Amino acid sequence: MKTAQTWHLDMGDMQILPGARHRPPLKRPIWIIVLVSMVSLFLVCAYVYPPQSSAACYVSSSGCKVLTHWLPPAPAKDYTDGEIASQIVVREILNAAYVPSKNAKIAFMFLSPGSLPFEKLWEKFFHGHEGRFSVYVHASKDKPVHVSRYFVNREIHSRQVVWGKISMVDAERRLLANALKDPENQHFVLLSDSFYDPGPHGNGRYSEHMLPEVEKKDFRKGAQWFSMKRQHAVIVVADSTYYYKFRQFCKPGLEGKNCIADEHYLPTFLHLADPLGIANWSVTHVDWSERKWHPKSYRAQDITYELLKNITSIDLSVHVTSDEKREVQIQPCLWNGIQRPCYLFARKFYPETIDNLLQLFSNYTTI
Repeated sequence: MKTAQTWHLDMGDMQILPGARHRPPLKRPIWIIVLVSMVSLFLVCAYVYPPQSSAACYVSSSGCKVLTHWLPPAPAKDYTDGEIASQIVVREILNAAYVPSKNAKIAFMFLSPGSLPFEKLWEKFFHGHEGRFSVYVHASKDKPVHVSRYFVNREIHSRQVVWGKISMVDAERRLLANALKDPENQHFVLLSDSFYDPGPHGNGRYSEHMLPEVEKKDFRKGAQWFSMKRQHAVIVVADSTYYYKFRQFCKPGLEGKNCIADEHYLPTFLHLADPLGIANWSVTHVDWSERKWHPKSYRAQDITYELLKNITSIDLSVHVTSDEKREVQIQPCLWNGIQRPCYLFARKFYPETIDNLLQLFSNYTTI
């Protein structure tokens, strides 16, 4: 058969077969190499630059499907001895059975260089609530001269305080320690917020020397003026691990940055210790609209009924990041799940405002 004869052709015969097609021998391998290279490049880019959302997506004949955990899990953090010890202390304190005091009090802590110009106003505020509050005064320069009976002999052992340095945190911890001596003090307020800020005045102040205890993603910013419950006050006074990092590596001028310890230590530490147990907003109102190093200071002519009404009606906590995006972060102020006014206090007021404030306080009430 003709078909059978074909199988017996030698190589010479095959060279003269009619209609033979000549293919470039490397054409198909090149395309395979290009295809494999593109896929490899895609996978490398996807690994180095993962999507911003928590779930990835791949395309199939049925459309886009969600693919979770498509990247290798982040390696577990290797905690230092100090971190482990701190976590144990924090856990034991926060999980301890809470025994409410029969006479629970609020500790009002005042951080001042000397005399307090608004003692008369505080006297009106405290009057009629005797036995429900305690007063502690940290005067870092001069011994205060008091005009109110609630402040007499309420000074604690104080030391020099320098704005922007760790001595401010030392003063806060000193006030807390003295207030904690009274077991009836269940809430603590510092008088004279926390949020994530990627800008130069937030995470721009972070130093990698704080690793491994404090990672950049956990670095927080907030106001010095705070309110906290007793359990949080105890863990702040007991902390040494995170305090040491801020004492060493959060200071003005370090590495060309102006890290202000009292704006970052407490928000960062409490975010790490009990992220679900803090409100992340301050009960003290302050006006940063002038965008300066210090907030707006109110003069006598600024003190009006409308000003107090506006401050006491704010029910949203607003933060603006310090980067170029100037992202506005807004969250409602919730009290037991109900949106309520945010602020119980306000600053900064010049001493000249005392008479106007006293006059308004006597006639001003809020619901």
